[in-house]
Amino acid sequence: MDYDAIVVGGGHAGIEASLALSRIGFKTLLITQNLDAIGRLSCNPAIGGLSKGNIVREVDALGGEMAHLIDHSMIQYRILNRRRGPAVQAPRAQADKFTYARLAKETLESEHNLSLFMDTVVDFLLDPTGKRLTGVITERQHTISANVVVLTTGTFMEGKIFIGEYDAPNGRLDEPSAIGLGTNLRKKGFPVGRLKTGTPARVRKSSLDFDKMEVQDGEELMMPFSFDYDSINRPQVPCYITWTNEKTHAIIRDNIHRSPLYGGKIVGTGPRYCPSIEDKVVRFPDRNRHQIFVEPEGIGTEEMYLNGISSSLPEDVQWDFVHSIEGLEHAQIMRPAYAVEYDFINPQALYPSLESKLVENLFIAGQTNGTSGYEEAACQGLMAGINAAQKLKGEPPLVLSRNEAYTGVLIDDLVTMGTKEPYRMFTSRAEYRLNLRHDSCDQRLTEKGFRVGLQSEESLSRLRQKLEKMETVKDLLRQRKLADKSAIQALKMPEVTMASLQEAIPELSGFEEPIKYQVELDVKYEGYINRQERQINRFEKLESLHISQDFDYDALDGLSTEGKEKLKLVRPISVGQASRISGVRNSDIALLIVHLDRGGHRER
Repeated sequence: MDYDAIVVGGGHAGIEASLALSRIGFKTLLITQNLDAIGRLSCNPAIGGLSKGNIVREVDALGGEMAHLIDHSMIQYRILNRRRGPAVQAPRAQADKFTYARLAKETLESEHNLSLFMDTVVDFLLDPTGKRLTGVITERQHTISANVVVLTTGTFMEGKIFIGEYDAPNGRLDEPSAIGLGTNLRKKGFPVGRLKTGTPARVRKSSLDFDKMEVQDGEELMMPFSFDYDSINRPQVPCYITWTNEKTHAIIRDNIHRSPLYGGKIVGTGPRYCPSIEDKVVRFPDRNRHQIFVEPEGIGTEEMYLNGISSSLPEDVQWDFVHSIEGLEHAQIMRPAYAVEYDFINPQALYPSLESKLVENLFIAGQTNGTSGYEEAACQGLMAGINAAQKLKGEPPLVLSRNEAYTGVLIDDLVTMGTKEPYRMFTSRAEYRLNLRHDSCDQRLTEKGFRVGLQSEESLSRLRQKLEKMETVKDLLRQRKLADKSAIQALKMPEVTMASLQEAIPELSGFEEPIKYQVELDVKYEGYINRQERQINRFEKLESLHISQDFDYDALDGLSTEGKEKLKLVRPISVGQASRISGVRNSDIALLIVHLDRGGHRER
């Protein structure tokens, strides 16, 4: 074999997959169409957000790279939902997109076991059975062999961009798409579909009137995403907020027939939770304005990102509606908004390890699986890389449960239910979100990262020290009395905070802020967490009832016709996963449990 592993694509999934494989010790090749586009923040120049910030910290706890990249490139930091409960709080940072991409490429280039190659993969090499992958074929007719391949094509597989009447075979504006691979995957029987996403115009900072906008500053104290760092020292810049108006909407309505989205040129389904501005105007006719976040793309550039008004309308229409917005009346449009349509593979064709059910040794991650977002791509890339390495080692895959990580929720949702639109992670998708707080990712996942070879003894030691400090703080709170109760009982009251306790217990000032923050959350939400633990115990019982991949559902009398059909399609690995498949009834699950309890095809 030329390589142990090949990773196709240099986006956020490809970065994590290639680093995981090479750091674990395997000779890896990353093939990408453009070495200068590695780690590019194609859409919004930000990392993190609701549930997404949790995912970034999960990637870090497992031994991935995204948190390091944003920690060294952030230009604004905020905790979202700070006034709400801890289960829905999350960090988000604006990035200097050019620094982020440069650091990503430098990180890949510095890896001893990783080679980079600029070409386009157009087909796969299979063994004589057609069921086992042995390598790739590129556009320039290179035949490169490998034991495993991780596919992370993003929006480039048969990609096409749209700006009004204009369209071109691109994955991003003026970047050629990967032509041929989607067609060849269809020929091989892969369930390939089309999805659509989009991005807004970029405008010149010096042409904007910020006096007409609301300033949105970041937090005074920047906090690291990575558990490897205690603090961040980066320059901070503000973002701004403005709004569309009735004039904006009238311009869009008058030209809606020129939108490829409504004219029938785009067939792929777009993201429901991040619609284009024309979609918003059509779907929400009673709304007289829509919020726009005006965000810097970096320190060394004039380009500003208009978050909230992605569009595929013609450039003359974009010019008119952008200039109708307060503060943007004289905006110089440097890059137009556009939509992009691309091929994706139905993720129900994957095992929870992200290995293909159709072709052995092929792992698939990122937007190729129908997701949207850098963070969703990164966590899949990391898990695909880890499990490709586990396959090379002859060891069982690492599969994260829904009660262990948002990453586990995301992958379980994809492989169990599939998706017909770009999948985006939300806190509401996680049943056990109190257990999935961003501050506790290291406690849940660092040891798993160590076991697969991505985390160090030093990381484990740092985690143990953190837990010891937290317990010391809790002991201190138990011992100190405030009026007729202990400080730890007082902290459970809504009006009492760790900051207010520090006045009465000055010893608390000797502990780091993250330690005190996590102790406060642990104490205040102990009752809720205990209740959730009981739910998790019931959940784990179903997850522990494993189902063999060759289980004969046709031989199990009493299964509903739809349930049997869906179970045969998904091939769940446990009764728990089976229970989450749409169309599988409670009576079907009861039958499965009875059969497995009698010893039928049960794995341990």
